[in-house]
Amino acid sequence: MRDGPGAALPRRSGDDGARAPRPPARAGRAVRRRDGGGVVPEVGYRRALRRTATSVERAVPGGPVTVHTDDGAQVDADELLLGTGRRPAIDDLGLETIGLQTHDPIEVDSSMRATAMPDGWLYAVGDVNGRNLLTHVGKYQARICGDVIAARAQGLPDDTPGLRDTADDRGAPQIVFTEPQVCMVGKTESQARADGYPVRTVEYDIGAVAGAEVRGVGYTGRAKLVVDEDRRVLLDASFVAPDIDDLLHSATVAVNAEVPLDQLWHAVPPFPTVTEIWLRLLEQYGP
Repeated sequence: MRDGPGAALPRRSGDDGARAPRPPARAGRAVRRRDGGGVVPEVGYRRALRRTATSVERAVPGGPVTVHTDDGAQVDADELLLGTGRRPAIDDLGLETIGLQTHDPIEVDSSMRATAMPDGWLYAVGDVNGRNLLTHVGKYQARICGDVIAARAQGLPDDTPGLRDTADDRGAPQIVFTEPQVCMVGKTESQARADGYPVRTVEYDIGAVAGAEVRGVGYTGRAKLVVDEDRRVLLDASFVAPDIDDLLHSATVAVNAEVPLDQLWHAVPPFPTVTEIWLRLLEQYGP
């Protein structure tokens, strides 16, 4: 953002609203966020949670925007940023002519074939199938879909492990680009327990790792693992810290490949980096 407003007011709930202040804040703009309570100070902006906007006005053309909230307060900013959300863009595809609903995701199997089509000729990838509304997951699904179609066209087996989507079921990686970042892959603890897994969790302060000092004075954060106790594999890994996204792919490999904890001990993290958080978490879990 090179020529943005001096002060911006994002209006959106959920992770879209959480990450909306980051670009203008990093560009040196003052940002306030209202997403439905209390005002929480953050780097470059502040957040108001559990508040609802009741009206918006710009009294003078080119002047500041004023947002009135349900608690009687008002917030002034140079501009108002709106996160409008998203929905599958399938209204005009003619899906109703083949018996599919246009207001629901297209249900697919792990090869991306629409389950409602008995001949298996229709495929759906990305947001339209409702599995995981993430750009990188859409790319992952598209690769599988393309490989399945190519295999079928050549008369080759189309049911090999590489031609099936398993990441969606185990839990795709995702990042909320706030300050600090929130990164996770897999099933949350509550999801894992609801699914009947025998769960044990371990947590550790990322700021207590020696490599945290390399990241900066006062660097801190939190890491958590969710472990399937019977199989001794990871069901989830979560990290909350500034610029911690570089840890997420190693966690994704561990979760999706179901690497046993006994083997993870031999993936030696380099010193001095925050990747030593893996060692500390394993120490917390024990042999």
